[in-house]
Amino acid sequence: MAGKTRPDQNGTHRSAFEKNKKRIYATHTVCGICGRPVDFSLKYPNPLSPCIDHIIPIAKGGHPSDIDNLQLAHWTCNRQKSDKIIKRQGTVESNGTEVISNRILPQSTNWMEYKG
Repeated sequence: MAGKTRPDQNGTHRSAFEKNKKRIYATHTVCGICGRPVDFSLKYPNPLSPCIDHIIPIAKGGHPSDIDNLQLAHWTCNRQKSDKIIKRQGTVESNGTEVISNRILPQSTNWMEYKG
């Protein structure tokens, strides 16, 4: 996304993203990627500092500010995951569409070795 403005950072979804980020920080304590606790006393650039991850990355069509597409994560987990998604086998909605998500806890994917 080099050269493009992301709507959750500088665009139309900025205020909704910030509101949902505060809500997640106030109500969640576990990284949605690795399943381990997040220490809110750690600040960036500490690799274990808290951040918000887009479950379905914006680059792959995920919503930039919908709370259902956001989860708490460690900064390093989010960086390793990058814009990858996992297709969960056998999970189908009632309307017949297959569910795509990164909410698989406990997390067993090593994002450094992922070859999607």
